[in-house]
Formats: sequence, C-alpha cells, structure tokens
Amino acid sequence: MATQAPTAQHRFSFLQIAITLQTLTIFLQAVSAGLLLTSSSGETLHSAGARVMYGASMLYVVAAVLAWKPGGGSRRPVLHAAGFLLLASVQVVVGIAHIPSVHLPLGVLMFGLSLLALARRP
Repeated sequence: MATQAPTAQHRFSFLQIAITLQTLTIFLQAVSAGLLLTSSSGETLHSAGARVMYGASMLYVVAAVLAWKPGGGSRRPVLHAAGFLLLASVQVVVGIAHIPSVHLPLGVLMFGLSLLALARRP
C-alpha cells in the first residue's frame, strides 16, 4: 500500500508576509517607545523603527495591489492597506509634532488593526 504525501503545502503569500512584517514592526515600535522613556538610545531606535514601520506599510500596499491586480483577488485588501498607510502617515506627523495624546492611542489602534488583518486569511 503506497502512502501519498500531503498535497496541501503550507505556503505564505507575499501579502501575508507583508502584513506580518508590518505587525512586527509596530510591536517593535511599542518596545522602542518604552525604551524612549527609560534610555538615551530609545529616541534613536524609535526614530529608525518609524522609518522601517512606514516602509512596511508601503510594502503592504504593494503586496495588496499585486494580490489584486494580476491575481484577480479582491480589492478589499488594497483599500485596507491604503487606509493603513494613511494612518501610518498621520502617526509619523503627530510623532514628529510630539503630540503623545494622539500618537500613543493611534499606535495602539494601528497594532490592533494590523493584528486583525494578520488574523484574517486572504
């Protein structure tokens, strides 16, 4: 009796990888924000992390467009990614302006939304 190898291989799509990267960078921003309060190097880490997080948000938009246009998928992830990039832009602006009353809650909201996008299977 011959056994067959499983046919369903678990592969991650570019979109899933982009959302995972975005979620991870937002989490690391929360860690660096804590360091910002307790360490002199925290500001440098948080500033560098902001650039990486913004780049991850742009990568999410690219991945969503690539999943939609050539792959024939839904347009919904593109709208979510574009909305997230808009939130990331606002986050950068209020961070540079040193408005923690908006910056901190927006960061928590962004992390929650990114987790929701990660939990949803495209």
